Amino acid sequence: MAATRKSPTMAIACVSAIAALAGCSQDGGVEAGHAAGEGRVPVAATTGATGDSLKGLSADQIAEKAVKTTKAASSLRMKGAIGADDGERVSVDLAMDAKANCTGRLGIESGRADLRRLGEVLYMKGDEAFWRASLNRRASASPDGDTSDTVIELMKGRWIKMPSSAVEEMRGVCDLDEMLAELDEEKADRTGMTLGKDSEIDGVPVVTLVKKKGRETTTVYVAKEGKPYLRKVVKTGGSEPGTVALSDFDRPVKVKAPPANEVLDLGQLGGNTQFGTGTGADVESAGPGAATGTGGAAGDTGTEGAGRAAGTDADDTDSGSAADTRPGTDTGSGYGEGEGEGEGEGGGGGDGATTP
Repeated sequence: MAATRKSPTMAIACVSAIAALAGCSQDGGVEAGHAAGEGRVPVAATTGATGDSLKGLSADQIAEKAVKTTKAASSLRMKGAIGADDGERVSVDLAMDAKANCTGRLGIESGRADLRRLGEVLYMKGDEAFWRASLNRRASASPDGDTSDTVIELMKGRWIKMPSSAVEEMRGVCDLDEMLAELDEEKADRTGMTLGKDSEIDGVPVVTLVKKKGRETTTVYVAKEGKPYLRKVVKTGGSEPGTVALSDFDRPVKVKAPPANEVLDLGQLGGNTQFGTGTGADVESAGPGAATGTGGAAGDTGTEGAGRAAGTDADDTDSGSAADTRPGTDTGSGYGEGEGEGEGEGGGGGDGATTP
């Protein structure tokens, strides 16, 4: 099984009903790389299967039949909660199909996040408590993670378009084929079961299968009428007690992308907030400076002595005149000079994100 980094979302993978029959690795690993529909049992193989087909079967045989039937489902809804081995409580309510559509809600501790997945595009909208719990958990595994209030303030209450790395990590949670593929990984976990008392879940008659291992008791409920789907799993004792119910088999799952103006794309932010990877740069350098000075405009051209004066001397009957029409020029010229220097300083930083 391929190793992956442990995170709260990996704990959610163990919430699935198939965890009781297939088990989850202690490191929270989920095997990746299954193509859509790969490893799925053809629907025709279970078409027409009814509760009557469970008569006379042992507990282990019923478990085997339930696994094959559930693997053939084209869609389902998974709802429940489980306590992780570190004391966290994780909840999930997700509807998903074989076309990589998924919608619903995740919960970590007291935080909540809505989730929408359309193929390889994943959107999440979490509250402050969700992002803080998720980022803190990631930072404990990777000290480079950014858990600052600034990052949380940026993300809370907004639809976040997660980077591709987050989509990959969520495959064990919000990918029907990946989840169902786990059914056959640990077949030993669904052997040694015993038949319990018949019961009923949401009005559906079910067969009860019980397995005890150390302090842990796992109870699996299989539909007795119609197709023998896994309907519910309850774990008590052990490190991850919890309950998960499966329903809405083969019903259409409709998912719409959030409005574009409500989406923050982490893949475009760069950096490293532990939701993807990126590099932030901080550069301080002297920058070139330039200054141009202009001064000394050309001087005016003037006329000097362009006046005329005439006077009359009372003691002299002659008229006198004085004229001076000497043209005078005075051309001034100037030049400008300037000098400049500049210094530039720039700061760059990046934020990114990786799936809780």
